[in-house]
Amino acid sequence: MASDDNPELVERAFKGKDSKKEEKEEEKEGFIEKVKDFIHDIGEKIEGAIGFGKPTADVSGIHVPHISLHKLDIVVDVLVKNPNPVPIPLIDINYCIDSEGRKLISGLIPDAGTIHAHGSETVKIPATLIFGDIKETYKDIKPGSIIPYRLKVDLIIDVPVIGRITIPLEKTGKIPIPYKPDIDIEKIKFKRFSFEETAAIIHLKIENKNDFDLGLKDLDYEVWLGHVNIGGADLEKSEILPQNGISNLHLPVTFKPKDCGSALWDIMRGKGTGYSMKGNINVDTPFGEMKLPISKEGGTTRLTKKREAGGSDDDED
Repeated sequence: MASDDNPELVERAFKGKDSKKEEKEEEKEGFIEKVKDFIHDIGEKIEGAIGFGKPTADVSGIHVPHISLHKLDIVVDVLVKNPNPVPIPLIDINYCIDSEGRKLISGLIPDAGTIHAHGSETVKIPATLIFGDIKETYKDIKPGSIIPYRLKVDLIIDVPVIGRITIPLEKTGKIPIPYKPDIDIEKIKFKRFSFEETAAIIHLKIENKNDFDLGLKDLDYEVWLGHVNIGGADLEKSEILPQNGISNLHLPVTFKPKDCGSALWDIMRGKGTGYSMKGNINVDTPFGEMKLPISKEGGTTRLTKKREAGGSDDDED
């Protein structure tokens, strides 16, 4: 058998340790890329679910549950909508009310609640304006005036994935700085006179010093002639007290002259009689119902007889 002195060498690939390591790294990189693609796909789905669903908010209403000569309670309704599949917390609510750059009140409401998933909530922001503080701080604000206001609200909300966001809101309007009316009893006219009981009409002059009308609904008052309380009477019909105007009211009253003591002699002689009047008037205003105090100390009035047919009142001016 012949032998080949130059045998053919067949080259065979030999995979060493380095080659195996490279293959494993390539497989690992491929796996990581697949994971990245998977995460990217999930991220796009999450973004599609909540990325374009940032919460929205709007001032849906402003209410005045109470207003008086001293303060105004205000409640701001903010409607917050959450389009996301998870609840979102309201971290803080910052609010400020100013009037032409003059800060009237500001505050912070922490941990204001949670907005349900795919839901909406009306968040209420209560605030109280103290008129005495406003007039003391800003001397140019006149009692009885109506001033413009601007409400600014910042809602700080924590949204999953997106993070913490701030929703700014703004609303404008007008509020009053109420002023109490001025009153004066011009005269008391007899309808029926006797020492046991006298029926009379109180001629009351009332001045509305506000820049808005007052719809007079009711009076709660008492009148003193001298040092004697002769009581009060109900308002027979509602009246409109025009802004910055003077109105005359006729109020029926009954009293016993014999209880008036020394004041009775002044009445009989037709002299002026000292009086005081204290109470409240209940009125409607463009800003809500109000109870305003009325008072008069140390006034002087007179009593006249009822006009007879074809005649005239005694002591009539």
